[in-house]
Amino acid sequence: MRAVIMAGGKGTRLLTFTRNQIPKPMAPVCGKPILQWQIECLKANSITEICIITGHLGETIQEYFGTGDFFGVSIQYFHENIPLGTAGAIAHIASFIKNENFLLVFGDTIFDIDIERMLSYHKKKNSSITLFVHPNSHPVDSDIVILDDNKKVIKIDSKNNIRKYWYNNIVNAGLYLISSKVIEDVPKSGKIDLEKDIISKKIEKNDEIYGYLSTEYIKDAGTIERISQIELDIFSGVVSAKNLLKKQKCIFLDRDGTINLDKGLIYKPDDLILEHTAVDAIKKINHSSYLAIVITNQPSVARGLCDIEDIQEIHRKLCTLLGQDGAFIDDIQFCPHHPDRGYPGENLEYKIPCQCRKPSIEMITRSAQAWNIDLSQSWIIGDTTVDIQTGKNAGLKTVLVKTGQAGLDGKFTASPDRVCKNILDAVNTILQGETS
Repeated sequence: MRAVIMAGGKGTRLLTFTRNQIPKPMAPVCGKPILQWQIECLKANSITEICIITGHLGETIQEYFGTGDFFGVSIQYFHENIPLGTAGAIAHIASFIKNENFLLVFGDTIFDIDIERMLSYHKKKNSSITLFVHPNSHPVDSDIVILDDNKKVIKIDSKNNIRKYWYNNIVNAGLYLISSKVIEDVPKSGKIDLEKDIISKKIEKNDEIYGYLSTEYIKDAGTIERISQIELDIFSGVVSAKNLLKKQKCIFLDRDGTINLDKGLIYKPDDLILEHTAVDAIKKINHSSYLAIVITNQPSVARGLCDIEDIQEIHRKLCTLLGQDGAFIDDIQFCPHHPDRGYPGENLEYKIPCQCRKPSIEMITRSAQAWNIDLSQSWIIGDTTVDIQTGKNAGLKTVLVKTGQAGLDGKFTASPDRVCKNILDAVNTILQGETS
């Protein structure tokens, strides 16, 4: 597979770094240009045929990288004499792309991902364009990608729109796998926007456009603040640790009584109120090498109080509230079942014994398979003995928090490895143990 890097940005928000002497993709991160980090990741994924689309001050890119021999790759260049947008140049490099899938990368991102994993997904879906999507710390000023249950893209909500609804924190990261057939739809003249002029029109036609949801590290380096955070993440090892080729560590989180206030069975969004330390706690997980995954029993579905869509709307509210303050959850797993019958209005479809209801561990094992998690290096934080027993059953280390039910449910006798006053105290305890 070959890669195309869009590297024509001026970087007006990075003038402190670029001083209008180098283009944005040449801004230094830990002593190396953003483009060099990208090329090194591509090479690590055995992608060595690269075309760089240049524009503003493009000669500095070509002078630095040359033919690519020094970096172990082969580089061609296409220079835009006038800006052609995020897709206009693609029609001019058909001979480079040939008749195959290609990777399109925006030149202002730092990433470390398993591209073969994404390619397998792209092929399995028979997708024409696959967007790398993920939760991030600033969904408020990012384009939100709305997926159906099969991960097909049904809408892209621009960051410029006013959102008066709860939404999943699923953001377009600026990295795509594209079938060469898409080139036929790209005009050979004019300024073409990939999202508005190509992807959105294909979505309207119900074409095969999919989102590849990943927990791996990819971050927009478009501002000085974001570059500073990226540098911290590189030095701490977070960037490389999040590559799904490597075993992941996870902090599994109970929901009610741990992340949000315990108000009994929550079956409508209005009842979800965050515990006052939850945002800070989850932000700390996000900046660590751990994943943050929610696992929660939600028997209100079985009780007939709500349906699956209601639970998903509650979780969209959770993701929105966290995202507004710079935090995100990597994944949410919930069990809608309850084994005991005899409640008025109950939904018999969900009144069944199952393997996903805590303290059974299917939600944890499902997550471990999806995200390559090493359970022996992972934790669970919860407010009940059910959570602690779940952790013991799965081989996790356990923390009981004194919020919510504070372990007074009395359903199991399992003893936690740690007892903390709230979720923030629990996360601090886990992360301090990493450095002690």
